[in-house]
Amino acid sequence: MGYKIAWFCIPAHGHTNPTLGIVKEMVAAGHEIYYFSFEMFKEKIEKAGAVFISCDGYDFEMEDKENADRVGKDMAFATELLVSSTLALDEMIADKVSAIKPDLIISDSVAYWGKLVAMKYNIPYVSSTTTFAFNQYSSKYMKHGIRELWKMIVSMPGINKQIKRLRDKGYPVKGIMEIVQNNNETNTIVYTSKMFQPCADTFSDKYCFIGPSVRPIEKPMEKTAEKTVYISMGTVVKNSDIYRNCIDVLKDTEYQVIVSLGQNHEEFVNLPDNIQVYDSVDQMAALSIADVFITHCGMNSVSEALYYEVPLVMFPQTPEQGAVAARAKEFLESLDAGIKM
Repeated sequence: MGYKIAWFCIPAHGHTNPTLGIVKEMVAAGHEIYYFSFEMFKEKIEKAGAVFISCDGYDFEMEDKENADRVGKDMAFATELLVSSTLALDEMIADKVSAIKPDLIISDSVAYWGKLVAMKYNIPYVSSTTTFAFNQYSSKYMKHGIRELWKMIVSMPGINKQIKRLRDKGYPVKGIMEIVQNNNETNTIVYTSKMFQPCADTFSDKYCFIGPSVRPIEKPMEKTAEKTVYISMGTVVKNSDIYRNCIDVLKDTEYQVIVSLGQNHEEFVNLPDNIQVYDSVDQMAALSIADVFITHCGMNSVSEALYYEVPLVMFPQTPEQGAVAARAKEFLESLDAGIKM
């Protein structure tokens, strides 16, 4: 007899896509997956066999991309956003938990409301980590300095106020670190290999390193030149100057250049024939024909590039992406696989 599992994720491709393969396998094994997510992911979640439960329309502030950009830079703001989003979903989730009666909750490592729900209703919990697992040892790759630590300390009174809002709604939370940090007793799925994980020997056997989730190619792309350059900086943090500079350098060359913007590309007009600009592409298809990948260093992007043996030009935009870039450079330097910019 299978289990009933409630799965929570944030509205981000890089955090949703890796889970779909394991969701499909769990459904095939007889488990019922109730996946709390957002309308833009409904089709692919249902295709994996899960029951889609919409989190749209609840004043869920983490859908705002400007908010998403600020989260990694301002801990007090991030905490307020976390609490407000959790409380916005509180009534809906309470009704669904009562109806579904899940045996287990799995949530993305930054979909903290999933962990909070598990705490509130005393349901067994598993963390789904789509980047590296972080603890006191591997966190050195994030390179948080004295300035960031001081900013966190200064913001603590505001954080404590937000924690009280959760307690008032029945969430048994002692402090912010209890929410955002897993320990060696937390059952955790990590979508990378133990070999690639920094400081892997410091994690307990509660951490299951299942390797990257590599999807099949759905929409093949044609290789139109001897050398193909693929450029993508992900779907969350945007820096148009990077795209513009790359296009300026590579236009009117003999290279085929595929640019995935993850947004409307009206500002990039009158481009030469060798530059192909898209809102989005099948990344597996692009990498299958690419000779080099200019990337923001999301974990999925790096893993997929290495799967296709595509050399990386790494341009991280956040501390998390910086950690992936640092580890890729460190681990693969002998293979000349990555240059960090």
